[in-house]
Amino acid sequence: MEEMVVEALLFGDRQAQLLAARQLAQFSNKQRHKIAEKGVVPPLILMLSTNDCEVIEAALFALLSLAFRSERNKTLIAKSGGITVLLDVIQCENKLLVELGVAFLLTLSSCGSNKMEIASFGAIPILLELLNSQSYNNMSFQANLDILSTLHNLSTCNQLIPSIVSYGGVATLIRLIKLTSELVMEKAVALLENLVSSSRIALEEAARTEGAIQCLVEAMEEGSRQCKEHAVAILLLICDSCRDRYRGMILREGAMAALLQLSVDGTRRARDKAKRLLFLLRDCSNCGQTSNQTKNIVLFEQIMRQIEQVGEPEGMSVALLEEMISKLRT
Repeated sequence: MEEMVVEALLFGDRQAQLLAARQLAQFSNKQRHKIAEKGVVPPLILMLSTNDCEVIEAALFALLSLAFRSERNKTLIAKSGGITVLLDVIQCENKLLVELGVAFLLTLSSCGSNKMEIASFGAIPILLELLNSQSYNNMSFQANLDILSTLHNLSTCNQLIPSIVSYGGVATLIRLIKLTSELVMEKAVALLENLVSSSRIALEEAARTEGAIQCLVEAMEEGSRQCKEHAVAILLLICDSCRDRYRGMILREGAMAALLQLSVDGTRRARDKAKRLLFLLRDCSNCGQTSNQTKNIVLFEQIMRQIEQVGEPEGMSVALLEEMISKLRT
């Protein structure tokens, strides 16, 4: 069976190649490993270059199956010219092919040796444009997650972070945190933390983007546990970068109650970040507060003194803690 598929892909006509690509996608891992060594990757990549949607779809499924759990095949596909052709597919008008292409690019981007090459062919602006354009609303939920995951994979290569920032990645992520579902929000805020923790330029841009601090406070209040962890980490980085400039802005968004709650019941990392940010936010007497906000800051100071007395927020009684949080939220 493997030999027939190889022969059809290498020498067959359109119909033979189409059927062979479909058959390949159904092979076992062992069969796919053997067949990749027999030269089937180049003809499959050539199939992506046609204007035949049916052929492109079959080739995408076949290449995805070859790349699955195989770092060798991911590298082979990239070295055989697969990335540039794949980016053309991602920019086509066919929604199904775009989404399959995005899933395939995510798979290729998980291979460390492919990341720089993917970026060198212009993938970063293409992916950000998909998130910013009308296409975002037309694509499936999973496709949007795949785009964010691909950008996250690329961002683990520090040399690529300036490109993500320069093409508007920070503003795009903040918009997604404001407007989208919990899972997309979690992916977006995780990627944003990766950017701002690795790039001073990204941190400064995030801090000065209109509505950014507000949406991060809301993510800290309403997001998943992981989302809250990333949001508080970003707010801590922002405040720590220029405490006098940003502590008042964070307080005015009503962050105190969420921080106090997070310092007790967040993940271990979130608890640590929340405690550090709580102490950074103290002594904000010149932040231009309203009378109600000033009252909250006085209450906040009282809470912080009690925390200092017991050592940790966890050492306070549940009833007392809930009372304090309730007062801060009124």
